Amino acid sequence: MRKTVRVVRTVVVRSVRLPRKVFRVFVELEGMYRNMVEQLVLYAVSNGIKSFAKLKALKYREMRSLYQQLPSHYVYTACQDASTRAKSFLRLKRLGLAERNYPVVRRVSIWLDDHLWKPNGLTSIKVVTHRGWVTLGFEPHKQYWRYVNRGWRLASEVKVRLDKRSRMLIFHLVFVKEVEEFKPRGHLPVDINENNITILIDGVAYLFETDTEKLVLGYYYRRKRIQERYDEFYGKKSRVKRKVMRKLKEGEKKQDIKWKVANLIVRIAYEKQYAIVLERLGRKPVSNMIKRVKDRQLRHRIFQASFRGIQRAIEEKAREYGVPIIRVNPKNTSKMCPIHNAPITYSNGSRIGKCIRSGELWHRDVVACWNLLLKALRGDGSYAPSSVGLDVDVTRVPFGSNATHDPIRIPKSLWARWKSLPQTQFVIILN
Repeated sequence: MRKTVRVVRTVVVRSVRLPRKVFRVFVELEGMYRNMVEQLVLYAVSNGIKSFAKLKALKYREMRSLYQQLPSHYVYTACQDASTRAKSFLRLKRLGLAERNYPVVRRVSIWLDDHLWKPNGLTSIKVVTHRGWVTLGFEPHKQYWRYVNRGWRLASEVKVRLDKRSRMLIFHLVFVKEVEEFKPRGHLPVDINENNITILIDGVAYLFETDTEKLVLGYYYRRKRIQERYDEFYGKKSRVKRKVMRKLKEGEKKQDIKWKVANLIVRIAYEKQYAIVLERLGRKPVSNMIKRVKDRQLRHRIFQASFRGIQRAIEEKAREYGVPIIRVNPKNTSKMCPIHNAPITYSNGSRIGKCIRSGELWHRDVVACWNLLLKALRGDGSYAPSSVGLDVDVTRVPFGSNATHDPIRIPKSLWARWKSLPQTQFVIILN
């Protein structure tokens, strides 16, 4: 029986610019909603309440009497919001990471359930407020139409945030789709490293350069210079320094690389109807990697490489396309020759190693992909056929060459573009 998964995606759209009178209604609504959330969060944290149902049962009547002008379901959604915040804060407090005894409600998004809003065509929605129903048009964009035209349906939950500078509302629309995983015809192993991601397609390895090391070190030195400059004149916790730090775009650039490469890998697997083979990482893989590393800069680079983050992006995209994921044990994937089952020796930090039995040269990332594939074929994962008859030698004469098994390198400037690659280039490179 094939597995069916429920995929959820959030799309952010902005309303048209609202008249002052209409926008004032939502300012009033936000103020009342904020007051409710603040009171509920303080009560939940003081009494150790994490459950939405329990918080609603204890505080619904009181909130309903205080805010009689609001529709009753705003109390429901405020309880959901508050219980989520309280649960997160109590967890941080238990771990000793909370800076205060009680949480501070800074940013507020108004949570709406199916009683508080309803769609009005494809480009507007209706929201009920303390002043009655209000129809709000929004500006659809390419991503929104993509989900609408591909059979996704709107969920019952919506979050609304106010942009007071532009007199607009920002809607967080939730799209849901049931996707059925297909039965794979083959396997596509993926090896994730600091500066590249290597995949193996039909016996040919492709190495997508990410240059994460340069990105991480560049922002490391940039932050260091900012700290040295501003700490001396303004202090370590100065508002001026925080404002300058917020302008750095390291996180956004890493997210961009992560989702682009995930989208590329999953689309290849979907077109070929292959399952993606990933390493089965532990709960804290980075902690195990840095146990014997004393260099602070190298430790920082390993932490920022986000191996688990890239895996999660691939898994999330795979769910959207119905691509199966197989996880295998990563032990010794880059240390054993897949042909002779003998150790591979590396010297002086080189990524080219030699099989001690045959002298054959292997690229570290290529051999990792081959071993991931073999582990999947031998049954270390679902949908794994027998490995009988598999020719794992990538040379033209099996077992007859000592040439290096090098991957085809694809530079970051080629694949990490804002626009998609031309179809001709895509076919030439990957087929």
